[in-house]
Amino acid sequence: MELHQIRYFLTLCRELNFTRAAETCHVSQPALTKAIKTLEDELGGDLFRRERNNTHLTELGALVKPHLEQVLAATEAARDHAQGFKSAAKAPLKLGVMCTISPQMITGFLRAVREQLPSVEPTIIERPGRQLMDDMLRGEMDVALVGLPSLPERFNAIPLYKERYGVAFARGHRFEAMNAVAIGDLKDERYVQRLACEFDDHFDAAGLEDVPVNIVFRSEREDWVQAILAAGFGCAVMPEFLPRLPGVVMRLLIAPEMTRTVSLVTLAGRQFSPATEAVVRLAKSFRWDVIQG
Repeated sequence: MELHQIRYFLTLCRELNFTRAAETCHVSQPALTKAIKTLEDELGGDLFRRERNNTHLTELGALVKPHLEQVLAATEAARDHAQGFKSAAKAPLKLGVMCTISPQMITGFLRAVREQLPSVEPTIIERPGRQLMDDMLRGEMDVALVGLPSLPERFNAIPLYKERYGVAFARGHRFEAMNAVAIGDLKDERYVQRLACEFDDHFDAAGLEDVPVNIVFRSEREDWVQAILAAGFGCAVMPEFLPRLPGVVMRLLIAPEMTRTVSLVTLAGRQFSPATEAVVRLAKSFRWDVIQG
């Protein structure tokens, strides 16, 4: 079944005259008649009954007419939407970013979006990872950058880059003299807990036993956490590329080394807008292995 056949059929439904329908469609009458016959063969019966000057729909024709109207309307809407996207000054895109992902890692990609997809206008929505998933289910964003160890079944993930975890602390802390910090070294340390961080999920996914620490401060805000670290209150585990305030240093976490994979996440089965499709395609080809700046 081809679109021109559907268009000829619906025109003939309006005109109920093969000659006028052919003129309206700017084709010869034999071409229109052949297209209708091909459509009838595919659908398994006559769509029109011709009785001298009285052409009218058969029962089969009346049955399929609303369905073919929907097909044509949806096709034309898709074409108009695509053309509008190409010519539009702006095509909005809601991009969710997990709040523990460093802006440094995505600014290069956003620059590529700007240069290669100038009509796309991203709005960044920052959330903790699990909240991003809930927001995507509600349709509040188009795509998201997420670094969780696992995702619900309804989501598709395109891996972009890997990132290690480290221990951050103020200069002068005993960890500064180490080349790396083993997880066991955190035992009984004064610890600043980053409530928006997904590290505990990775820790549990690795099947590791909890290390007892002395939690002295908790916050969902990275600026508060790092201000407390810079003041010498303790240490915290965080991704290696997360920007750090002056006076906050890091040593990589080892024994075992802990990493996360940051992925571009979409909702399975949800139809992409042209803007979303273009951004997903660009993300797949982008050089994420180079730290952006």
